Amino acid sequence: MRPVNVLICALGGEGGGVLAEWLYSAAVRAGHAAQSTSIPGVAQRTGATTYYVEVWPQHASTHPGRRPVFSLNPTPGAIDLLVSSELLETVRQVGAGMVSPDRTQVISSTARALTVAEKMQTTDGRADTARLVATLQRHARAAELLDLARLAQQAGTAISAVLFGAIAASGVLPFAREVYEQTIRASGKGVEPSLRGFALAYDAVTQRRAQQAVVEAALQPAPAPDLRVLGRARVASYQDEAYARLYDERLDRFTDPAIRTELSRWVALWMAFDDIVRVAALKLADSRQERVRREAGAGDDEVLKVFDHFKPGVPEFAALLPGGLATRLQAWDRRRIAAGRDPWALPLKVGTHTVLGTLALRFVAALKGQRRRGSRFALEQALIERWLAAVARGAAISPELGLELAKCGRMIKGYGSTNERGKENLLHIIEHLAAGPVTAVRAAREAALADDAGLALDVAMVANGAPRRPVREQTVRFYKRRPAA
Repeated sequence: MRPVNVLICALGGEGGGVLAEWLYSAAVRAGHAAQSTSIPGVAQRTGATTYYVEVWPQHASTHPGRRPVFSLNPTPGAIDLLVSSELLETVRQVGAGMVSPDRTQVISSTARALTVAEKMQTTDGRADTARLVATLQRHARAAELLDLARLAQQAGTAISAVLFGAIAASGVLPFAREVYEQTIRASGKGVEPSLRGFALAYDAVTQRRAQQAVVEAALQPAPAPDLRVLGRARVASYQDEAYARLYDERLDRFTDPAIRTELSRWVALWMAFDDIVRVAALKLADSRQERVRREAGAGDDEVLKVFDHFKPGVPEFAALLPGGLATRLQAWDRRRIAAGRDPWALPLKVGTHTVLGTLALRFVAALKGQRRRGSRFALEQALIERWLAAVARGAAISPELGLELAKCGRMIKGYGSTNERGKENLLHIIEHLAAGPVTAVRAAREAALADDAGLALDVAMVANGAPRRPVREQTVRFYKRRPAA
């Protein structure tokens, strides 16, 4: 006979240590010998802290006077239950050899917390969820995949309580449900929310096991959302219904389904460009307030003070001004920079928990109407039309070329210099390569997305007989260096 080996993987702040302590306490409470150890992880989402628990499956009364000898570290291929709060962390343990197809049962949240490597990518660097799930199902004896983060949020508790409920329902450990619940009550902290989270996960796993057909259906990839419906909703929320009708009119110019589907996403994102009006609205959103309270661990009866820091500069203010005023304001700022001074900016610290701070943000968020009269709105619409015209000309040559030009909309993202650089790269591509060939547009687009500096794009343009991007004017500053004392 051998012990039941449980490996727990949790990110910082998710209560992995509490979960391991609960599991050990439950074993002792049920009269079983157990041991718990942990291996610290690292910060900044590059790894998880792992907790290892071994439990002897027989009650202590079956072997009086004797105590099992446990291992301090998990052994690859010798894990009976792997519990993880994040999908990529689960698959990492597969790569480490901890999961065995003939022994290991896996309980994992399908939620993702992006790694540093994923966030660093210029394009969408997220790991493919479908591939992660397929890898897990291929290597594990059985896998229970649930959105445990959603259950924790629903219960108002930490994910550790939800994982505890999933472990109890798995049946891997020979404990009754009451033993787990008594362990939570004995902890004396956050008992009621923890019990709610425990019950939600326990019931979810139990129901999934009772309805295997539902389980198999749930593991199939979800149908792709209607991007046009989502895009239209985003544009209408950003401005108004008239702006949403303009979105529809722009997409209806194209009859090719592939081109229209591709445009539905990028046109919506470009039309809903970030400005100070949108930022203020996002800061006031109820979902944002709830997320901040949840991340701060604030109770319903506690006052939470939130300070937001802003530093709007001339581009942000000029964006809402008519063209003439915006031009003069931007020229004034350029003269400041040319004279060796920093670009003008207004540092602000706004207490969004205060009446005055909330009113200030509501005032800015209410400037949707002014947005239409601002210089940036007119500029962005002109650039969108210029891009769509190039897509239409390309589609007239061949659907493949039109689709590649539509995909160039992916370069428009972010804000500030990132957004400006993306627009410059797109305009340069459609100005010199809009007539094809398809391979040239594809190569230029992929090069622009792969290299922030734009050097790869210049190489791709030259390789296809097009000029490099024009050199941008940069202010050079000279500083006097004092001689060493």
